[in-house]
Amino acid sequence: MAVLDSYLQAQVAHGASHFILEGAKPVVFVFDGKERSMTADPVAGDSVMGLLLEIAPESVHASIRSREKFEFAHEVEGVRFLCQGRPAAEGVKAVFARADMAPTPEDEASVFDQVDEPAINRLFRIMVEKGASDLHLSISEPPMLRNGGDMVRIEGEEVLTDENLRRMLFEIAPARNKEEFLECGDTDFAYEIEGLARFRANFFRDRKGVGAVFRVIPSKILSVEDLGLPDEVRQLCFLTKGLVLVTGPTGSGKSTTLSALIDLVNRERNDHIITIEDPIEFVHPNKGCLINQREVKIHTKSFSSALRAALREDPDIILVGEMRDLETISIAIETAETGHLVFGTLHTSTAPSTVDRLIDVFPADRQDQIRVMLSESLKGVIAQTLCRKKGGGRAAAYEILIGTAPVSALIREGKTFQIPSIMQTGKKFGMCTLNDSLVKLVKNGKVEAKEAFIKAVDKSGLVGLMRNNGIDTSFVSDVGGGV
Repeated sequence: MAVLDSYLQAQVAHGASHFILEGAKPVVFVFDGKERSMTADPVAGDSVMGLLLEIAPESVHASIRSREKFEFAHEVEGVRFLCQGRPAAEGVKAVFARADMAPTPEDEASVFDQVDEPAINRLFRIMVEKGASDLHLSISEPPMLRNGGDMVRIEGEEVLTDENLRRMLFEIAPARNKEEFLECGDTDFAYEIEGLARFRANFFRDRKGVGAVFRVIPSKILSVEDLGLPDEVRQLCFLTKGLVLVTGPTGSGKSTTLSALIDLVNRERNDHIITIEDPIEFVHPNKGCLINQREVKIHTKSFSSALRAALREDPDIILVGEMRDLETISIAIETAETGHLVFGTLHTSTAPSTVDRLIDVFPADRQDQIRVMLSESLKGVIAQTLCRKKGGGRAAAYEILIGTAPVSALIREGKTFQIPSIMQTGKKFGMCTLNDSLVKLVKNGKVEAKEAFIKAVDKSGLVGLMRNNGIDTSFVSDVGGGV
């Protein structure tokens, strides 16, 4: 009996759908889409060719030896198998499928189509099917999802080891990101499964080994109507110049809001939009606008260098994915002041703190000048956070600052601590404090009062506002609010 015949018999006995033989890798069986190594040691490339030549018809021997694509049928004890082979890094890769499980010619599919996609794609499909926002992969734990704000383990999944997780991750990482990960210990990039979704990926090392987190980026871009953004915020998209910022902590939905604003511009204007991102998340097709999306480290060296270059690329609107450093912030403010509409993000939790952050980045001797420039260029700040909804899912609470004349005067005079008062009296201009937004969510029955309290920045102010609106605040002592 040929050596491969014994493996094929084992494939039937174990109920595996596929048997994979590839040079420099262990023998693998596939069960319900999951690969499982059946040998401890890898098979040499030359050995793979020898094993295949032992059972293959002579008509395909030349293709096997020359590492070309090949296909043949083989029968063992009454069970018929379809084998397909392709070139691989070490010789060839062959996949055997039982004929009763293999696709028919009418399907225009192949045995490889069933097993050749990266193993991690199966987890992405589970993630999207369950409506999760993030997939977490960590050593000594099974894959976990963040669903409705909670971390949950995927049932039936095996505990990950450093070896199998590293292999799974490196299968989808671009070469540049593999090198960056090995050199720096972390890396970011975007990954896409056509027809499913895009995913923002972060690989990292911790004390146990390699780990990764993936954030799903839906294929459908939510509109400003879907998000329920007020008209005053939508009007920011029709400015010819100025700075508009979307802020909030990590995972607060900044990218979703920003993509909705860009989508509105794309639908309603006829301009040139340049986006600078790390990595590119939402992909915008050209509608009324021409859109060029550039990714840091792939299409450009840094945010600041891309922003500087954008001024020579005839833009009307520029999106800066992250305003991380003094140089990027400085160029963005100057660009907004000199005739361009600039959208950007910051990791600040409130609108007033956003203004302070922008100014405090600069040396003391430049801050007066920046206050004047910012007072003229800042047109709006949308600060947001996500709250757990009753019954599952999450709802966004917004704090909105519009750059009215009184707001500009406070920025110019260094009196940003008075901005919350202006926001309280500026509701007719579309302004809204975070507490107002949280109370609205509670009153509408979307969010529990306790959850709103946890997400509030000004907790004592929120409790007072809740009491004024007849909302029960007896939970405060339970969560240690101290108010």
